[in-house]
Order: sequence, then structure tokens, then C-alpha cells
Amino acid sequence: MTNFADQIGGAPISWGVCEAPDWGVELPAERVLAEMAQLGFRATELGPTGYLGTSPADVRAALRANGLRLIGGFLPVPMHVASDADLQEAAAAMDTLAAAGSAVVVLAARSTDGSYDRKVRLTDPEWDALFATLNRLQAMARERGLTPTLHPHVGTAVEDRASVLRLVERSDILLCLDTGHLLIGGMQPAELIGLAADRIAHVHLKDVNAGVAAAVATGGTTYLAAVRSGLYTPLGDGDLDIAAIVGDLEAAGYGGWYVLEQDAALPEAPEPGAGPVHDVRRSLDFLATVSSELPRVAR
Repeated sequence: MTNFADQIGGAPISWGVCEAPDWGVELPAERVLAEMAQLGFRATELGPTGYLGTSPADVRAALRANGLRLIGGFLPVPMHVASDADLQEAAAAMDTLAAAGSAVVVLAARSTDGSYDRKVRLTDPEWDALFATLNRLQAMARERGLTPTLHPHVGTAVEDRASVLRLVERSDILLCLDTGHLLIGGMQPAELIGLAADRIAHVHLKDVNAGVAAAVATGGTTYLAAVRSGLYTPLGDGDLDIAAIVGDLEAAGYGGWYVLEQDAALPEAPEPGAGPVHDVRRSLDFLATVSSELPRVAR
């Protein structure tokens, strides 16, 4: 990849497909992949394990039928209390990613029950356990030819600014910069770029309604309720300066994917061709404008 326009990928979460319990209606993969292809995407993240198929061959076939390739996959693991079963499940998910052609695994230090609606506060011994598990997960990923990254994420152990700084200091894990989750946690994306640009290996692009984000940060609303109330907007319609963030990353020499992640939670399935696809199209139109204004960076 040599320029920003060639680095934009999609994700099923923009169509409301999420691993969290009771999230909402899950649209069928055939529809989501077809709408991605119609919008011009060439690559996508996996979505929840099993969503695109139960085997790597199934995943490859589903993607190939829509002219898409696999970028990576989101893998939440309860790192501070991970059991052998949790690690075996993570290994199986990584096996699928690697066999289906992915280069990246996006880890998150999830809560014990997988919900994103509560703060996860760890004791010092739990932090030690988290970092030990993270080291094991990194080794597992590299054994499979995957690049491991850690995603600071609302409702996980690595959410707020203090926990992100702790992660950067105590671990050498590469980072997935999610513009929305980072802001909700109290850290400006520009700060993380300035602090650790050389460790950013993956990017999730979101724009946010700052008022709704503040309610999540203070506990005034749950994350799921906030998503349903318009927490995430089409890129360019919210309160983040997405163009400046992209410009900072490009200036720092970032050469990975920018995955358009506009988390949605659907109470019911929209008619074919309606619903999330319209917001994703608006975001892509905005990114086309951003791309046209960026200098070409030789890599």
C-alpha cells in the first residue's frame, strides 16, 4: 500500500454485527459483504469469530465471492483472569485468521462477561496477570504469522488514559488506535500518535458525538445505549477532526490499514439497501475528500 486511498477497509460492526451479548439484530454475512462490495471496499475485518464461516475455507469463499480480502479480526480475551479454555479459544480464533489470510489480530482486554457496559478496574496483581497473558497472546499470534495489536476499548481493562499509558510503559505490544474509543476513555488520538506513533500498527476510524461520549465516560449511560443514541456519526459529522488525525498518522509514516468502524446496534433489520449502508457511504465520501488533500507519502 502506498497511499491513504488504498488503505481503507471495512468492518461488519458498521452494519451492527458485534460479539457483545444482547447487542441487537445481526444482519446476514451475505448481505453485509455484498453491500461492502457495492460501496467499493476491497478488504474487511472478520467480525465475530464464526460470522463469515465456521472454517477458513468458508471465510475465504465468502470473501472471494464479493471481491474482498481479510485484513484482521477483533479478539477480546479476559486477560486478567484468562483460563486455559480462554487461551484455547483465542488460539482457535487466531488459527482461523491466519488460515483465512489475515495479517493482524486486534486484541482487547475484555471484561469477564464480555459486556462493554461497565468499567473494568484491576488490582495490581490483576494487572500483572493481564501483562503475562498478553505476552502469551503475542507469542501465539507471532507463531501463526499474525501481527498482534492491542485495542484500548470502552468497557475493557484498557480504556482510560491512565490504563493506556500503563500499557505503553509496561508492554511492547503494538497498538490499534481507535479514534472513538480512545476519546471516550479520555485520551486524544493526537496524544497517542505523539507518544507512540512507531507502535501504531492498525487504525479504526470513528467519529463521535462528544455529548453522548461524555455521558458514557461519566457513567451516565451504558455503551450500548449510547451507540443506539447516536454515539457514532458518519465521518466528518461528529466532533473529532478525522482529517487532522489521518494527517498526523501519514506524517508519522503510518503504512497500515484505516478500518472504517462506525459501530451500530440495530433494533430490527432494515430493508435491503437501507440502514447502515447509507452512513458508511457518507463516511467514504468524506474520506475521499481527506484523501484528495493529503500529500502522497513514499514508503
